[in-house]
Amino acid sequence: MTINKDIEAKILRYHFVEQWRVGTIASQLGIHHSVVDRVLSQAGLPKVERSPRASIIDPYLPFIREILAQFPTLTAARLYEMAKQRGYPGGPSQFRQRISQLRPRRQPEAYLRLKTLPGEQAQVDWGHFGSIHIDKAKRPLMAFVMVLSWSRQIYLQFYLNQQMENFLRGHVAAFEAWNGLPKVLLYDNLKSAVLERRGDAIRFHPTLLALSAHYRFEPRPVAVARGNEKGRVERAIRTIRDNFFAARHFQTLEELNQQADQWCQGVSGERRCPENTELTVQEAFHQEQPSLLSLPDNPFDTRERTRVMARKTPYIRFDLNDYSIPHQHVQKPLTVIAHLKQLCILDGEHMIAQHRRSFDKAKQIEDENHINALWLQKTNAKQHRGQDRLSAASAHMPLFLQQAIQRGHVLTTTLRLLNQLLDDYGRDELHSALDEALKQQSPYPQAVQHILERRRDEKQRPPPLAVAVPDKVKPYHIKAVNLAEYDQLNPSHEDGPVNDSETEQDKEKKQEPENAITTITKEGNHD
Repeated sequence: MTINKDIEAKILRYHFVEQWRVGTIASQLGIHHSVVDRVLSQAGLPKVERSPRASIIDPYLPFIREILAQFPTLTAARLYEMAKQRGYPGGPSQFRQRISQLRPRRQPEAYLRLKTLPGEQAQVDWGHFGSIHIDKAKRPLMAFVMVLSWSRQIYLQFYLNQQMENFLRGHVAAFEAWNGLPKVLLYDNLKSAVLERRGDAIRFHPTLLALSAHYRFEPRPVAVARGNEKGRVERAIRTIRDNFFAARHFQTLEELNQQADQWCQGVSGERRCPENTELTVQEAFHQEQPSLLSLPDNPFDTRERTRVMARKTPYIRFDLNDYSIPHQHVQKPLTVIAHLKQLCILDGEHMIAQHRRSFDKAKQIEDENHINALWLQKTNAKQHRGQDRLSAASAHMPLFLQQAIQRGHVLTTTLRLLNQLLDDYGRDELHSALDEALKQQSPYPQAVQHILERRRDEKQRPPPLAVAVPDKVKPYHIKAVNLAEYDQLNPSHEDGPVNDSETEQDKEKKQEPENAITTITKEGNHD
């Protein structure tokens, strides 16, 4: 307990001048007697020894000391239950306080200061920074941190999990940012690095061994529960948590990583290097960089490869979301190859679909060509497809259709008209018109059409031109005709005199222009 100088002066005056006892001073000033003892001992007086009073725990002390000698880490709660079974009548608070005094203390361990050479070592670890919301999904926010042990240069990148693929991506990105890599990488005993360990026998993750073989570095795990051996990266994560992430505002993961890059090059690089306080971290890194190993010609492949099974519907499930595929590949085993921004779906060696990757949850990502191809084959699915298409275009659509049905409108006609308006005006315009129609309590497609036409006139735009194309169109083939056959229909005068008995049909053929003439055949039937 810290006291001010006024209280300290009163303690000394009451004791030396008024001759008050320690207990009297403590009770009158409202402080603990140990504070009075401390002030008096600092003034040169020996500490007053008080005779200990008898306690209800005294009969149980030999038993407690014996148990703690055998089990030094046994909890006070367990000791209290054992003492109660032997008749201890007291409560847990006083018991816990006494156990803390009786428990044997470990000898504090001293550590050597570890020194490394330039380009010799880097330390790697994950840091957990809460979670991030992406629409409906709540995903963990993990920071991949790599620190060069000599210059203390930090590489920081945030990912949405700490799976093996992101672990590899963090390595490759750090090596490319530094344009080199150290000879040794130091790891904690995380599953991405060490699968099994018994003493000095270590079984590394095979993917990490492939990465180390590609870049020619040595992976080296620290001893179990020895965080001091990788104290540089532990300290870096603490610095990131306090000096970078605290009160940080960002909207997306990409924005956060841009800010992290700027911080590593700016604020983090301008701090003093612990190995040489005359240099900044950035200056020390420029001295260390020539000592790093050079990069290979091609980076390590960090793509995710996952086997999936397409069910009856033309979608596959990957990372909490559904992605469309051509309907010819349903009920087949397929392969997904995913990057951070896009993914490809393969049937064997052939790519059948490509989508932008989503980190949302329960989202349906579609290529409209995939669904329309199935739609043309399934005549009974037109209504369901039209409804799904409208629901994907506007969040107001389910409520609009529900109110339209309650007022007696035919669902088939309503869907047909709304789909036509979607084709004519687009998603944004239809979404706004639906919102206005619901506010006006007019849930029928003619009201939506009126709103769209009014807005179109206000913007002075021409009306949309709807082109009706049949659902199933037979292919037409254009067959070129040999023009030499038509040259015979218009012979020149040099070949002989003109026959006066030519019919009117022959004269009309002569007057036709000699241009390229083609005939159109439909499914092989000549006209």
